[in-house]
Amino acid sequence: MALLEIKKHGCPVLRRKATPVTAFDGDIKALVEDMFETMYEAEGVGLAAPQIGVLQRVIVLDVSAHNPSFQPVALINPEVVEVEGEIESDEGCLSFPGLTGDVKRPLKTRVRGLDVEGKPVELQASELGARAVLHEIDHLDGILFIDHISALKRHLLRGALRKLQKEGEKQSQAKRIVELKAISSRP
Repeated sequence: MALLEIKKHGCPVLRRKATPVTAFDGDIKALVEDMFETMYEAEGVGLAAPQIGVLQRVIVLDVSAHNPSFQPVALINPEVVEVEGEIESDEGCLSFPGLTGDVKRPLKTRVRGLDVEGKPVELQASELGARAVLHEIDHLDGILFIDHISALKRHLLRGALRKLQKEGEKQSQAKRIVELKAISSRP
C-alpha cells in the first residue's frame, strides 16, 4: 500500500469527468487499498480517484467515526438511484484543506455500484453518509463542493481559494514535468 498525493483546488484533474472502470483486477484492488490508506492518513471520510489524479469512477468512504454502524465501502462506477429530503450542513474537502462551507444535500440516498470484484453493491446512507457519498460522486463528474456554496461565501473565501489554486496548478505542472522527462528518456 502507498500514500498518494491529494490534488488541491486548481489542479485541472479535479474538473475532469472520470471514466468508468472496466477491468476488475489487481490494479483496481491496489488503487482502492491506496485510496483508503490515503484517506485515513488525511483524516477524511471519503476520497474519489480524481482527487489522487486517477480519472476512474472509484470512491472510498468511511464515516464510522461518526456513525459506528457504517461499514467502510469502496464503490466503483457508482450511480445515485434515489435521494430523499434535504439538509444544509458544513462541508469540507481534502482537496480544499482548511476550508468549509454550508452545502445543501439530500438527507438520505441510495447508491448502486460495484465492488473491487465487479459484484453489485447497494449503499443506503443518511446524514453524513449521504453527504459523503454524494460529495465523492460529484468529484467523479468534476463538480466540487465550492460549486454548491453561496456566491457570498465563495467571495469571502477568495483569498484562500486563490492560494489553493496556485498550489493545485503547481501540482499539475510538476506532473507534466515528470511526464515530459519520461517521454524524453525513451529510446
